[in-house]
Amino acid sequence: MSTPEQTDAPWAIDVVVNPFTPEIVASRPAWTSSFIGGKIGADAAVAGVSTEDYLAKMDRAGIERSFLVAAKLGPATDATAFHLEVERVAAIVERHPDRFSGLVGLDPTAGMSELRHLERAVRELGFVGAHSYPHWFGLAPDDARYYPIYAKCCELDVPIQLQVGHCLRYDDARPLRSVGRPITLDTVACHFPELKLVGIHTGWPWTEEMVAVSYKHPNVYIGIDAYAPRHLDASLVHFANTFGRGKVLFGTDFPVIDPERAVAEVADLGLRDASHRALMREAAVDLYGL
Repeated sequence: MSTPEQTDAPWAIDVVVNPFTPEIVASRPAWTSSFIGGKIGADAAVAGVSTEDYLAKMDRAGIERSFLVAAKLGPATDATAFHLEVERVAAIVERHPDRFSGLVGLDPTAGMSELRHLERAVRELGFVGAHSYPHWFGLAPDDARYYPIYAKCCELDVPIQLQVGHCLRYDDARPLRSVGRPITLDTVACHFPELKLVGIHTGWPWTEEMVAVSYKHPNVYIGIDAYAPRHLDASLVHFANTFGRGKVLFGTDFPVIDPERAVAEVADLGLRDASHRALMREAAVDLYGL
């Protein structure tokens, strides 16, 4: 499937991208190369991709804008943690404000300092949303330690992305528990009906559970990132194509999925034109106020 926007200029929006320049890759934990190159088979990205080369990749894929995650992997007190500084992401966004937006990674164990960190990223650095990996902290999304963050996101009127579904083994020396069942977002949405929640990574293998929560709550959305679109669960594709149009957002979680591959495979899903546009662009525009 093609669209007028695709043939004329980049038009899609990728809501989950990990900045993966050679400099950033060099600062990441040692398990990065074995996980990226071995577990998920993204060998081409192991050495990193310059910002200019990634922009060219976006152009070839037809992606206008990517959301760059200043990820936090584990509490700062953990010797194996990795935190990508918001300043490094902000610098990339500042150089290419028409192509990139920032998402601030959050640590629910950090207390009040994390609320100030979130507010600074949004108010001073112009980040458009928040992001967190529950499994890296061993805390399910409905844990009380997330609640101050949710309240601050409501105050700032920014969405928060939370990984839901199972957790892979990043490092054999430190396997992480899978704490992100999608149904936990049901509790959060009941307690924070104003909070814009995005369950990223599809919720697999509980994808139907993720669809059910998004269908129930007007403020809960689904990101299709981290899985090749041709392998998406049929229930999620049907949801995006029919009664969930506007509730599902395109993403890659690069370097997990290459954007050129992802865009091409979404085009082969057989979505209706309106559903395809909503998935690839319109849902993100509406949710993030672009």
